[in-house]
Amino acid sequence: MTSRPPVLLPVSPEPPARPDKPEEACGVFGIYAPGQDVATLTYFGLYALQHRGQESAGIATFDQGAVHLHKHMGLVSQVFDEALLKGLVGQFAVGHTRYSTTGSSHLENAQPSVANTRLGQLALAHNGNIVNAGDLRGELLEAGHQLLSTADTELIALAMAEAVDGGRGWIDGAIAAFKRCEGAFSLVIGTPTGLIGARDPHGIRPLVLGVLGPEPDTCDGPAHYVLASETCALDIIGAHYLRDVQPGELVWITEAGLTSVQWDNRAERKLCVFEMIYFSRPDSVVNEETLYSYRLRLGQQLAREAPADVELVMAVPDSGVPAAIGFAQEARLPYAEGLIKNRYVGRTFIQPTQSMREAGIRMKLNPLKDVLHGKSIVIVDDSIVRGTTSRKIVRALRDAGAIAVHMRISSPPVTHPCFFGIDTDNQDQLIAANLSVAEIEAQLGVDSLAYLSWEGMLASTHQDPESFCSACFTGNYPVEIPEPFKRAKLKFEITPAAV
Repeated sequence: MTSRPPVLLPVSPEPPARPDKPEEACGVFGIYAPGQDVATLTYFGLYALQHRGQESAGIATFDQGAVHLHKHMGLVSQVFDEALLKGLVGQFAVGHTRYSTTGSSHLENAQPSVANTRLGQLALAHNGNIVNAGDLRGELLEAGHQLLSTADTELIALAMAEAVDGGRGWIDGAIAAFKRCEGAFSLVIGTPTGLIGARDPHGIRPLVLGVLGPEPDTCDGPAHYVLASETCALDIIGAHYLRDVQPGELVWITEAGLTSVQWDNRAERKLCVFEMIYFSRPDSVVNEETLYSYRLRLGQQLAREAPADVELVMAVPDSGVPAAIGFAQEARLPYAEGLIKNRYVGRTFIQPTQSMREAGIRMKLNPLKDVLHGKSIVIVDDSIVRGTTSRKIVRALRDAGAIAVHMRISSPPVTHPCFFGIDTDNQDQLIAANLSVAEIEAQLGVDSLAYLSWEGMLASTHQDPESFCSACFTGNYPVEIPEPFKRAKLKFEITPAAV
C-alpha cells in the first residue's frame, strides 16, 4: 500500500521581533545620462543604498517620454536581474529602495510612484515623511483622485500631477506640490523632459548631486548628472560629488544642463543628526569628510566623558565600530573584535520561533570566547532604542566568559519618536523615555552604562549645532507636528532622562 504524503496545514507565521535600532525610511537615486545604461547604473546606485531600506525596490526609466517601470518587494538584488534591466531602456532614470514608515510594507506602497498628467507621466521617489499626510489625503480624495496606496509618496505625486493638469509646467507644478507638504522630503522626480531633485526647507533628509564621467572642471559637453541620498551611491558608479542639494532647493536637469531654483526662501538646515551617527554609510561624505571620521570623534569624546577601567574595547558590529576604535584610541586601550557578525543574514521569510529568539541572537552575532574569557571589557554601540538586543548581547558576552561588561553609547538617550522618516517605536516603547540611566543599566545587566552627552555629540560634528535636527534626543521638533499625528506616538509627556 502506497503511503500518502502528510497534509501540511497552513500555519500563521509569528511576527518578527521589532528591530532594536531606528530604521531608515529609504534611499533615492536619479541619473540623467543619455547614451548610458541608466537602468544598470541605477541598480548599482540602489545597491550602494541598500542599508537605507530592504523591503522593496524599484526603477523607472524614461525613453523619449515613455516610462518603463519595475518594482517589487525584496532586496535590490532580488528584485532585478540582467534581463529585467535590459528591458528598462531610456535616457534617464529614477530609483528607490524602501523601508516603510508611512504606509505599510506592501507592493502597492513600493516606489517610484507613477502619476499621469497632461504632459505625460511622472515617477517620484521619496525619502522622508509628510506630517500633514492626513489633511493632504483628504484634499486629494475630495478633488476626485483615486488613491492606490497608503504611502505619503503617492500624495506628493498626485499633488504635483494636479498642479500640472491645472496648467503649470513641471517646475511650477512641483513647487506648488511641495508647498502643500509639511515635514521631511528629499525627492527625485522623473518627467518626460528631465529630472527634478528637491529637498524640504529644513533639509532633514539628505540628497547629493554628482556628475558622471570626468572631473567636473574638465567635463566637455553636456554633463551627465546623478542625484542620490548619499555619496557612496556616486562612488559605486564612478561619479564625482559636486555638492548637496540645499534645503528648499529644486534642481532641474535636462538636455540643456542644470538649473537651480530656491523654491522656499525660509530654508533653515536641520539635517537629521542620526544620519551622522548611524544611518548613512561610514564611507559617505558630509561636510567634506567621511562619516567614519565623525564617528571616530564621537568615540573619542565618549572616552573623555565616560572612561572605563577595563582591559579591552570592543564594538557592536558594524555600526558601533568607528566609535569603539575612537574610544580605544583616546583611552589608550587595546581594541578587539569580541563579536562576529554574520553579514549574509538579511531579512528572511522564515521567522525563528519565540523560544529560538529567547535563546539569543546567535543568528546574527556570535561571541569570540577566547577573546572574551576572563576579560573586563567595554562594549561601544551607537544607540539603544528598546534595549532588547543590547540585553541579549550582554548575556552572550558573560556566557562567553567576560568577567565585567561595561557599555558606552556614542549618542544621547533616545527619548522621543521621529516623525520625519525614521521608524522608531512609540514613546512608551523607548527604553530611555521610561527608565533612568541607572535603571537601564540594571535592566541590561551591565556593570556600568554611560551615554555621550548631547553637547558632545553636536560639538563633534565640527559644524553649527543649530544646523541639525536632534528631536529624538530632545523633543524639539523643527516642524510643527499635527496633534492627531503627534498623539499617535507621544503617549505621555516626559522630560529626557538625565545622563
